[in-house]
Amino acid sequence: MKNLKIYTLLFILSSAFFAAKANTQVAPRLLVNIVVSSMHADDLDKYSANFSSGGFRRLMNNGAWFTNASYDYMQTTTPVSLATISTGAMPSVHGVVADRWFDYVGNKQVMLIDDKKEQSVNYSGGSGGYSPRNLTAQTLSEVVAQSNSKSHVATIAIEPLSAIVMAGKAGDVYWMETLQTAWTTSSYYTKELPAWIADYNRNEVNQTHMIKRWTPLLAYDDYRNCQVSCIEDLKSNNNKRIDFIGVDETSAKTRISDDYDQMCFTPAGNSALLSFAKQVITKNEMGKDEVIDVLNIVLDTPRKISSRFGPESVEYEDMLYRLDRDLEDFISYIMTQVIDPQHIVISLTSDHGTSPSYNSPGMEQERFNIRQAEVITNAFIGAQHGNGEWILGCIDNAIYLNHNLIYEKGLSITEMQNDVAMFVMQLRGVSHAMSAEAMRGSYFGSGYGRKIQNGFYPRRSGDVIINLMPGWIEENDKERSSSGSMYRYDTQVPLIIFGGGVTRGKVADKVDITSLATTLSHIIGVSTPSAAEGEMLKIE
Repeated sequence: MKNLKIYTLLFILSSAFFAAKANTQVAPRLLVNIVVSSMHADDLDKYSANFSSGGFRRLMNNGAWFTNASYDYMQTTTPVSLATISTGAMPSVHGVVADRWFDYVGNKQVMLIDDKKEQSVNYSGGSGGYSPRNLTAQTLSEVVAQSNSKSHVATIAIEPLSAIVMAGKAGDVYWMETLQTAWTTSSYYTKELPAWIADYNRNEVNQTHMIKRWTPLLAYDDYRNCQVSCIEDLKSNNNKRIDFIGVDETSAKTRISDDYDQMCFTPAGNSALLSFAKQVITKNEMGKDEVIDVLNIVLDTPRKISSRFGPESVEYEDMLYRLDRDLEDFISYIMTQVIDPQHIVISLTSDHGTSPSYNSPGMEQERFNIRQAEVITNAFIGAQHGNGEWILGCIDNAIYLNHNLIYEKGLSITEMQNDVAMFVMQLRGVSHAMSAEAMRGSYFGSGYGRKIQNGFYPRRSGDVIINLMPGWIEENDKERSSSGSMYRYDTQVPLIIFGGGVTRGKVADKVDITSLATTLSHIIGVSTPSAAEGEMLKIE
């Protein structure tokens, strides 16, 4: 009996202790999700020596840093992976397979966000009509907006595609229009810009971030990279090599010609976006009350710079160091906007990595001519079944066949898909090809089949999906590097969750990015997005 009383007392005391500990846990008031487009997981370590203490390093040292995070599908492009981040689902569930696809009924392309029913909302003119109507899976932003009408949800990016896919159908959604880099949105979300944004545009605040002459932030000898296309005034005191890439009359330097290009292809875009983000927080008093608010920030500029100049370039490296300083300023700012720093939760990840540059000195890679592949494949089908437009097109390595013509000829779509898959395997640069029928009728639990199948959505995906050999990218005169493969340079991305009671430290376990939405939902105390597939991450 005496022992029973002791055990009972210990149970009461321990319960009281854990209850007291739970009561001291501060509920988050502001969640900030930052997506650094095209950033590879290794970049955090690779460039850390030149990071400041308050930017990337602050998140790395004081957050839960998942060093083995990746996407488990092949279609690692920006719209696809932003949909995965925002919904917690694979492309096979959330339905975003590219920025466009073919409608087999009318043989017409369908754009993911283009919407003739809507128009740009901007005092200076429009930049196109867009909406999220073609998005099908619930996003985390939608969950938060629906859970409490007092929650303020906002998403910002340079490109409308990034902003809309990350946001979904809820909240304030802003991007830059291409004429004057003014902030705009779609009439789907609101019919009129807030007065403070109209003033922000009118005062041309974004112009203050322009970089008319891009010079290095650090001494050239402090950079790891040595390939240069655009950045100026590089001088080495230690005879460090400089590899000039494409510096001639048609170089990238001369192609940065207008204000919008400045935002896309120099660090100005990151600075302008984070500066605007601070105003979004302040003007909407985000984090000021006990109701959770959410701000999504998609940094498109890193993707643009890595694509044009290459991930091995001084331009990409310099952009990261400047972004690091911008993040230091941004994080310090938002910490002052709340009563307790524990009210802030920050997640940082990327939509994908990027391939090695195809034309790096001494490491040249071949490129895949997709238009030539279309012509050859169409000729192959024509030799068997007669001349015709058998191929509608190829989008992000997905071949779309002309179903109407196949039906008209009385042929089998399944057999045509299988024949085309077998044929394109003979093309140089192709490592795998799978037919839509194979993905519908079989289950691939591992290997390349699983990665292709995880990105397959029957209503929108093509008839044959191609995966290129490692290092190969599609031929494009404006790109040195690109994403969209199942290889580690595309699938491995950084992932950090900072604040919200998360235990800091490195986590080496393999995790899938689908887990991010599930985990953030738990931290901020809302329901998990309805289509989310990811498991909770180890954060405590």
